[in-house]
Amino acid sequence: MSEQDSTPQAVAETAPVESAAEGGVEETPKETAAQATPPAVPVASDHPERWGRVDADGTVYVKTEDGERAVGSWQAGEPVEGLAHFARRFDDLRTEVELLVSRLQSGAGDPKHALTSAKHVKEQLAEAAVVGDLKALAARVEHVLEQAEAGMEKAKEAKEAARAQSVARKQALVEEAESIANESTQWKVAGDRLRAILDEWKTIRGVDRKTDEQLWRRFSKARDAFNRRRGSHFADLDRQRSVAKASKQALVEEAEKLVDSDDWGATAGRYKELMVEWKAAGRAPKEADDALWQRFRAAQDAFFQKRSEAFSERDAEFTANAKLKEELLAEAEAIDPSGDLETARQQLYKIQERWDAIGKVPRERIRELEGRLRTIEERVRGAVDAQWRRSDPEAEARVAQFRERVEQFEAQAAKARAAGDKRRTEQAEAQAAQWREWLAAAEQALATR
Repeated sequence: MSEQDSTPQAVAETAPVESAAEGGVEETPKETAAQATPPAVPVASDHPERWGRVDADGTVYVKTEDGERAVGSWQAGEPVEGLAHFARRFDDLRTEVELLVSRLQSGAGDPKHALTSAKHVKEQLAEAAVVGDLKALAARVEHVLEQAEAGMEKAKEAKEAARAQSVARKQALVEEAESIANESTQWKVAGDRLRAILDEWKTIRGVDRKTDEQLWRRFSKARDAFNRRRGSHFADLDRQRSVAKASKQALVEEAEKLVDSDDWGATAGRYKELMVEWKAAGRAPKEADDALWQRFRAAQDAFFQKRSEAFSERDAEFTANAKLKEELLAEAEAIDPSGDLETARQQLYKIQERWDAIGKVPRERIRELEGRLRTIEERVRGAVDAQWRRSDPEAEARVAQFRERVEQFEAQAAKARAAGDKRRTEQAEAQAAQWREWLAAAEQALATR
């Protein structure tokens, strides 16, 4: 029988062995206290005769500390071939153990798996049908067992440390979630953070079930509390927005009704008040709020556009009125009361009537134009006073005429007042007052004649 020898070469040289003739078993060097691992196990297939023999009847023996132990029988060929066969089987075990050592030293191996494999090899050694340095291999297996147990202990400690770290991380996430649930009013930011905490939570492993369930209940409770508080906030906000929507709807309807008003001052003031009320009403739901605002602004813009057009038209009319009054003033300034005083009074009277009929002028021109007219009126009145002082053959007739004029303008003032025409009321009263002064002067002249 033959077998292909594929066993790797020894990783380290072995120490010299005792002579078989002296009856001793070859021994590996003893490990010193400073050595971390026992010496490497010799490759048995290099010198199988060192570790066993084949007797004349074909029985194969391996040398042990307790003497020789039969491991099998070789009848198929030369004894040396049989010895090499069992040496190669030893080398297979040796290779398995060295692989465990290598993996443990590199950190790539699983200590638990190495421990199980090493125990299995150890159990085989007592009855293993192999030829090789069983003592060295046993020491190597013990080394693997020690390293595997140490590795398992280290892994246990690392696992416990990782568990503690995972617990601490989840504890921190729970405390952050509880803080958010109790304090935050940044609803979107807080909601996004809670979702991020949940995603991170799912990535944390290694927490024992009991602790994990306790922490999860706290996190879930915090998240539910936040959702309830946020839901309550938005429910209140919805109610507020519903009230705001109703208020703004009413403001819009009023604004739309005011569009056609030509009471420019009062309506413009009301629009300003509506704007103040609009701002105080708060926000309605966005879509409704935008639609209502567009209607409100459209109504407001329409009114002020109409007012602007009316004012532009009025300003044009007032400017034309001012020009007409300037022309009247030119006529009035041509009146000569030093000649025919009665004709001068009649001319002034007609000019005053035409003046009133023309209407308003731009505000900035009122004082100028009215002042020029009053100057002319005072000049005529002064001439009348002077004539009265000189002679007054028709004083009684003039008194009657002046009284009639006073009564006429007072009647006009009363009529304009009843019609609500403030401008004409003021004009009629002013003319009545002027004629009343002339009446008083005429009566005084008549009394002292």
